[in-house]
Amino acid sequence: MNFNKATRRWSAGLVGVVSMLMVSSAHAEYVLNMTKGVTPISRQVYDLHMLVLWICVVIGVIVFAVMAWSIIHHRKSKGAEAATFHESTTVEIIWTVAPLAILIGIAIPATGTLLDLEDARTNAVINLQVTGIQWKWKYNYLDEGVEFISSLAQSSRDVVNDPTGNENYLLEVDQPIVLPINKKIRFLFGSDDVIHSWWVPAFAIKQDAIPGFINDSWATIEKPGTYRGQCAELCGKDHGFMPIVVKAVTQSEYEQWIAGKKAEADAVAAAAEQQWSMQDLLAKGETVYAVNCAACHGPTGTGIPGLFPAMTNSPVATGDVAEHMNVVMNGKSGTAMAAYKTQLSDVDLAAVITFERNSLGNSVGDLVQPSAIKNAR
Repeated sequence: MNFNKATRRWSAGLVGVVSMLMVSSAHAEYVLNMTKGVTPISRQVYDLHMLVLWICVVIGVIVFAVMAWSIIHHRKSKGAEAATFHESTTVEIIWTVAPLAILIGIAIPATGTLLDLEDARTNAVINLQVTGIQWKWKYNYLDEGVEFISSLAQSSRDVVNDPTGNENYLLEVDQPIVLPINKKIRFLFGSDDVIHSWWVPAFAIKQDAIPGFINDSWATIEKPGTYRGQCAELCGKDHGFMPIVVKAVTQSEYEQWIAGKKAEADAVAAAAEQQWSMQDLLAKGETVYAVNCAACHGPTGTGIPGLFPAMTNSPVATGDVAEHMNVVMNGKSGTAMAAYKTQLSDVDLAAVITFERNSLGNSVGDLVQPSAIKNAR
């Protein structure tokens, strides 16, 4: 009886699996196989993958067919007896030469694809420097003078305990990269702290970002759209919170975006010369803190006991303002506290320091103007 119940359960489970596979058959290319991508290299990699896959399938079919035939036609019930020969020079030559020929046949296209994949030297229209930071990405358009930091979008942070219904949970950023289609783009990868890895499957790019070392890669995006990726190297506590979003647009849209980013940078520079009110600094500082500080010090400033100190009643946040500015701007040696001088603007630094001193359970009462940050650089 128990055996029958177990059999029925196993059968029901098998039916369920088969049903799911049938329902998802329309998405089989994405679930079970590589994507072709939207760059010449990604298609080369896909074609090479399929070539090797079908060679393996053919070999597998032949080998298992021979095994099945041998088992069926040489079974004991048919009176089969073991052969008495010890070796066959012809067979040994065949099973040595045939795999060698197959490997050479695979190596030729694989080498060509690898050389193309690594050749990022010439004809690049855009040079994009990518810097990994715990836990965000910094992008610098070297030919345009445009630079910004891309962090996990607040929409993902807000639902971290219940992401149900968020289609792009942990795959959305506050500032995506924008790149033109049909232009060769060279990527230069580095890191400010630990090893990260910039991975966008649709581009066939997965390149390590290593401190003190520059890796490079390239892509020519052929279709407009939004393409997503992630950090693919375990880089610390918030490794899973480092998404990548690339928006591929036409050349005219790209030029408009570049002009907008330059105007935005000019506005940020102008804002640094203004006198800000406490209310405005606190409002902006709350946003900056949520993106850059809450991961370690906690959304409410309680920190993580034994790992990261609390901001509430912190001797830094309630002590000398100059020392507070120094720690935030230059980091703290021997700890996980990063230097934000090169990551945040004068306004952002002034706002977050003011927020930390007058929120999160602290009430020092003073404020820091962007001009003070500028003078301290």
